[in-house]
Amino acid sequence: MKGIEMPTNLAAVLPLTKQHTFAPRRQIILVDIENVVGGAVLTAAAANWARTQIENVLALNCDTQVIIGTSHVGYLETALAWPNKQYAVNSGPDGADLALIDEIDALRLERYDEIILVSGDGIFAEAVATLTGRGVDVTVVAHYGQCAGRLLMAASRTIYLQPDHNDGIASGVA
Repeated sequence: MKGIEMPTNLAAVLPLTKQHTFAPRRQIILVDIENVVGGAVLTAAAANWARTQIENVLALNCDTQVIIGTSHVGYLETALAWPNKQYAVNSGPDGADLALIDEIDALRLERYDEIILVSGDGIFAEAVATLTGRGVDVTVVAHYGQCAGRLLMAASRTIYLQPDHNDGIASGVA
């Protein structure tokens, strides 16, 4: 009985596969800074506090794309605390929220692996539900106990900001 002849070169029998590279996930972070501080950003200290709160729970680097929603009242202080970022500015009731919703609507979703929304406002629930319905990974970052239930349900996951109060940090009506 003759034996079965086996090739000695595994490359001859194994299919060629694409090399896998492990590129970092491409994220975009949308920040409702007024939700983080509890009102309009009136001081540099309030804007810096918000930035610190966010950086404590998210790994940001210089390449992370960040869009910060604010009213005209808080624009200067926000820009000084978060230089070289993109700002979505709108005033009036829910002005910053509506500016961020416009930014969400304009996103080219194929460019991102994950969208991170820093806000607990229920106004974002429909936009987030639409994104997750399209298969987009959406993380919501909010204060514990201050995130709308509809937004929690719409998100892929939720991260809570650390329980650090902004005592002495000036904020006001936008």
